[in-house]
Amino acid sequence: MKNVIAVFDIGKTNKKMFLFDKDFKVVQTDSIRFDEVVDDDNDPCDDIESIEKWIKKEIETVQQENKFTIKAINFSTHGASLVYLDKEGERITPLYNYLKPLNMNFNAFYEMHGGVEEFSRKTASPAYGMLNSGLQMYWLKNQKPHFWDKVESILHYPQYLSYLFSKKVTADFTSIGAHTAIWNFDKMEYHKWLSFENISLPEPKPGKQACMSMVNGQEIAIGKGLHDSSSSIIPLLESNENSGKEFVLLSTGTWIICMNPFSKEPLTQQQLKNDCLCFMTPDKQQIKSSMQFLGRVHEVNAIELSNHFGVTKNHYLELTLDKGLCTAILAKKEDKFFPTEIPDDFKSELKDLDCFEDYEHAYYQLIYEITKPVHEGIMRILDADHNLKEVYISGGFNRNEMFVEYLRQMMPNQKILFPKGENASALGAAMLMKNYLD
Repeated sequence: MKNVIAVFDIGKTNKKMFLFDKDFKVVQTDSIRFDEVVDDDNDPCDDIESIEKWIKKEIETVQQENKFTIKAINFSTHGASLVYLDKEGERITPLYNYLKPLNMNFNAFYEMHGGVEEFSRKTASPAYGMLNSGLQMYWLKNQKPHFWDKVESILHYPQYLSYLFSKKVTADFTSIGAHTAIWNFDKMEYHKWLSFENISLPEPKPGKQACMSMVNGQEIAIGKGLHDSSSSIIPLLESNENSGKEFVLLSTGTWIICMNPFSKEPLTQQQLKNDCLCFMTPDKQQIKSSMQFLGRVHEVNAIELSNHFGVTKNHYLELTLDKGLCTAILAKKEDKFFPTEIPDDFKSELKDLDCFEDYEHAYYQLIYEITKPVHEGIMRILDADHNLKEVYISGGFNRNEMFVEYLRQMMPNQKILFPKGENASALGAAMLMKNYLD
């Protein structure tokens, strides 16, 4: 039987399982979607119980079919999600949604720790509320003591999925570094506010370290899991290790995240105010990043356009690239959908879509106004002496020809490229387990 690495890539929408062989080719895959449930406040959240059962069943099924021998298991998941365990190692709370409103004033917390601007700079975490998983801990402690009093251990989402098999309480740098407000990037250690609040977290270890566990009678190496955006850059770092070329990666989907692993400069207040932050590699290296909710902007406004022009909601997939139209819109430099800023509901303030002669012109304008802040985000995370040569695009927007063409015209001195293969987050998680494949 062929030895494989099993990777679970858990997004907000799709949950996927991949089996990778020794050449990191996908030899089997499966995917599923789960309807959301509600948490104890009646807010929507992931059905973590069903996800747990599905993951365990997938592994058991592969083992029973006897086509492949699973030598290692790893996980990549979205960030800003925590699991709290009691003394018996059982999950205490629902898996709270990172879009859940945190009805709590954090001003006193920020003032106690240097003020919101300096605290956010030091932790490379813009004040994003629930998207700062550290503030989720603080919120649970202060707002839900009936849960907090039972907490023995706290795990980020990928480490919890690893825990299902290893029963080890672990931490990894990619999850801790993902806008959590718990890591001091000046000192590259946990921020002191955790000890001030008597919150104890496991010390993170390099991502290539796994533990051996018995899974249905078979010994398997269990990886600690990774934050999906940080995982997606691992294949590029490996393939460009000795090239000497600087690159950035655009990881696109609901969020468009631009990552620069070559930045040596610390995060500045100005960058922080413009949606810049830092992630970390599995080996504790800073990744200067820009994170914008532009995939959601596209989703909401593409539906508005389809309704107005009487076409299907995915009609943009039928458009053919018109480079001349891209050039003409770029030359005008007009913001029609969002002349000031993007509203909280992501909907354009443009009331009269009849100003566009047809759906095509309207959609091209929308994509221009999505690409423009992406380009600005790229430029913000470059060091003063950068030597950027390549921009890689992974995820859904690398198939959007208008987005790619706008970026090409905005960045004529850089090559716009696409990582080989798909499923970069899963591939990155698999590559960390290669030492356990034999």
